[in-house]
Amino acid sequence: MTYKSIVAFIIAIGFSFPVIAQQSAIYTDNLATYQKGITLFNNQQYRAAQSLFREVKKHTTDETIQSDCAYYIANSAVRLNQQNADQLIEDFVKDYPTSTKRNTAYVDVANYYFDNSKYAHARKWYKKVNENALARSERQKFYFNNGYTAFLTKQYKDANKYLRRVESSKEYGAQAKYYIGFMAYEGDDYDEANKYFDQVSHQERYKEKLSYYQADLNFKLGNFKKAIELAKAKLASSDRNEVSELSKIIGESYFNLKQYDEAIAYLKQYKGKKGKWTNTDFYQLGYAYYKQKDYENAISEFNKIVNGKNAIAQNAYYHLGESYIHLNKKQEALNAFKNASEMDFDLKIQEDAWLNYAKISYEIGNPYQSAPQVLGDYLEKYPKSGHSEEIESLLIDSYITSKNYKEALVLLQNKRSFESKVAYQKVAFYRGLELFNEGNFIEAEGLFDASLKEPRDAAYTARATFWKGESDYNLSSYEDALVGFKQFENAAEAKSTPEKENLEYHIAYTYFKLKKYEQATTYFSQFVNKKHQDNIRLNDAYLRLGDAHFVTSQYSKAIHAYAEAIRLNEIESDYPTFQKAISVGYAGDSSKKVNELERFIADYPKSKLRDDALYELGNTYVKLNNTNRAMKAYNQLSNEYRMSSFVPKALLRQGLVYYNANDNQQALLKFKKVAGDYPGTPEAVQAVSTARLIYIDLGEVEQYAQWVKTLDYVEVTDLDLDNTTYEAAEKQYLEGDVDKAIREFNDYIHGFPKGLHALNAHFYLAQLYYKKGLPDNAATHYDYVVQAPRSQFTEEALTKLSQFYLENKNWKQAMPLLQRIEEEASFQHNVIFAQSNLMKANYQQENYGEAVTYADKVLQQNATDDKVKSDAHIIIARSAMKTGNEAKAKEAYKEVEKVATGETAAEALYYNAYFKHKAGQFEKSNEEVQKLAKNYSGHKYYSAKGLVLMAQNFYALKDAFQATYILESVVQNFSEFEDVVSEANEVLAKIKQEEAKTNASIETED
Repeated sequence: MTYKSIVAFIIAIGFSFPVIAQQSAIYTDNLATYQKGITLFNNQQYRAAQSLFREVKKHTTDETIQSDCAYYIANSAVRLNQQNADQLIEDFVKDYPTSTKRNTAYVDVANYYFDNSKYAHARKWYKKVNENALARSERQKFYFNNGYTAFLTKQYKDANKYLRRVESSKEYGAQAKYYIGFMAYEGDDYDEANKYFDQVSHQERYKEKLSYYQADLNFKLGNFKKAIELAKAKLASSDRNEVSELSKIIGESYFNLKQYDEAIAYLKQYKGKKGKWTNTDFYQLGYAYYKQKDYENAISEFNKIVNGKNAIAQNAYYHLGESYIHLNKKQEALNAFKNASEMDFDLKIQEDAWLNYAKISYEIGNPYQSAPQVLGDYLEKYPKSGHSEEIESLLIDSYITSKNYKEALVLLQNKRSFESKVAYQKVAFYRGLELFNEGNFIEAEGLFDASLKEPRDAAYTARATFWKGESDYNLSSYEDALVGFKQFENAAEAKSTPEKENLEYHIAYTYFKLKKYEQATTYFSQFVNKKHQDNIRLNDAYLRLGDAHFVTSQYSKAIHAYAEAIRLNEIESDYPTFQKAISVGYAGDSSKKVNELERFIADYPKSKLRDDALYELGNTYVKLNNTNRAMKAYNQLSNEYRMSSFVPKALLRQGLVYYNANDNQQALLKFKKVAGDYPGTPEAVQAVSTARLIYIDLGEVEQYAQWVKTLDYVEVTDLDLDNTTYEAAEKQYLEGDVDKAIREFNDYIHGFPKGLHALNAHFYLAQLYYKKGLPDNAATHYDYVVQAPRSQFTEEALTKLSQFYLENKNWKQAMPLLQRIEEEASFQHNVIFAQSNLMKANYQQENYGEAVTYADKVLQQNATDDKVKSDAHIIIARSAMKTGNEAKAKEAYKEVEKVATGETAAEALYYNAYFKHKAGQFEKSNEEVQKLAKNYSGHKYYSAKGLVLMAQNFYALKDAFQATYILESVVQNFSEFEDVVSEANEVLAKIKQEEAKTNASIETED
């Protein structure tokens, strides 16, 4: 080196000394600050330390120092619970991948969280630790801590892995064994649990904890006596929750040892999980009570088992049924056995439950299925049962006792045994009787025929013969009816039947309808000469006896019969009083007839026969040549009864009186009024005919011709053709040739639409179409008669036409016709017909007030039969329910029950139960529902509604099982009744929601 170079070097060195000195000072300061940060960190002054580390990291260029600072900054953040602490650790690891503190960071953070009981956080960081990088001295702590955090977070696989690595450790071994044992206990590995618990049971710190688990383990291992010993020893030092669990262990251990009396007290002390018992808990206590024959308490526990679907539930329901049987609660037992029979966890229990279910169904009825169906299903399911013979016997009898004849017929169709044929004969008979009472006479007759085809029991053969005759009678087949009644009369077995009592009455009526009045009087006389309790029927028999004598001109006998009817006075006495007066006249005492008619007119101002009486009075006065009084009677009739069919007759009579008195002008006035006001009637035709004679006498034929032209129903030039055509059609009608008569009457109406006999032709044509089963065709012609002026045909036409509209539910067209019948009818039975159907029509139209008004009218009629009375009471009841008047409905349904049959009776019985439920009489309400199930199971709608009511009754009686089971059965078995199923689901949801508060086995929908 040259001198110049050396000098330059020295100069350079001299200039660098201040820079090096400056850097050395900074480094020394950072190192001091760093060391101060370490001191603060170790003294747990993390915030101050963190601040210093940040300062150092900011100014140092030493990567190692920066790395360490980042480590301490992140570690301090963890201890200060800063939000970005985890991210700072992650950033440290990412930014300084070669740092020796990388693994230490994970361990330190994990340990910190562990020491502060933040085990889930600790678990997260322990997972990141590289255990191979740990020093041997650090590993045991890592294994235990990691295993313990896994245990607490229920990651038992990892917990086992790490804890087993330290189970031999002096420091951690005991704890590890305890937790390994606990995990085995939780995993139902009781032998493994016992092994580990035994290894630490001598240590004081675990003794207290292990006493419960060891008691439970012994219980689960079947060491029940040991379990009882351990659990009882622990009871005194236990808190409330532990007492509950220990009591359960003791109680269930005694239960398994069949020491039920000892079990009960401890089972009762169990409080459940989170205050809820399971179905198994209820079963054990219930069964313990059952074995002690404490059936009330057994039921109380068993019936809390809701929605059970396992072997325990099946067993519970079976013993619930048994408990109910011991207390004679058969309806409740029915449901319990039915439920047990539907489960197949234990086949023996299932079969026994089936047997009990079938027997009880026979005894008390079954609201879900008919008793025959249940019994038949049992025999089909268990054909080799030792009880087959007994059940077969019950099955045969059940076809009758169940009263569900419709379904029983289906079940009996293909049965071939003698007993089944006997049952079929009876069931067909009773089903026919049901249909007859419902007014379905055609189908009823078919069932009576079916019964007669199996003549196994002579008494039922006789009865079916009678009721077939009754069906024929109601179908107007009087000849066939008479044959049936005579066959019945000649049957030896008829004497012992209830139908024999009134046989003469029925035969008499049939002869009466056949217009064989001599035979009718014979049988009516036989009937009235008997002693009868039924005065209404006796009263009616005297009326018809009087009529038969009257028609056969035996007026003295008629008078006597009518007098007897008046004396009984069970049926409105206006008719016999009127008929008696007429009979007196025909017997030749016109003066007495006048007196009786005048008395009748005064005594019966509202009688439907008063217009008849006025007309007859006028006629009698004419016969007595007292024309003034005759004219007065006729005028009174015309003024007071303008719509009466007797008005045109009276006017015609007045005209004839004037004509016979040669007062032609007054006569013409009357005849012209009849012809003009009552066109087409027989009276109008006669009036025109007699007026013609007057005009001829007066020599005013031209005036007659001009007048007749104003009458569009008189065609003078076609008069002979009109009469001839009509008479030809009428001849076919009288001879009974229906098809020819229909054809010729139609020809007449077509040829003479306004002919002299148009009214008669339309009426007879309507009758023929009706008889032929063509009601639509008949209706047109009945309508013609109804629209025409009142005649002798009007009343029947009104009745038949209104009936046509009623059958088609055309209430609006039927109601005006019914109102006319009520006002105009001469026959009381037609008035009742009108009022009863106005009652029904108003109800259908939601005119509930009017419906009740007509129902009251019907009930005031003495001659009303039980069926019509029942209808009236049911309308009152239903209307009251619709308008919220339940008090009135309750009274009306009571009346319905007295007289109703079939579905109406089922409805009344349901509401009887309903009102008892409303009054809080839950058990009595259930008794009514049981009657409904037994006697009216064929009427499914009310059976279903009754079951929903029964469920509510049971829940009010704290029987949740019965309530929920019944409701679920309704939902499953009665889907055709949407309103009932909807109500059942609603009630069921409420009950389950309430029961779920104390029963952990019940799942509810949110």
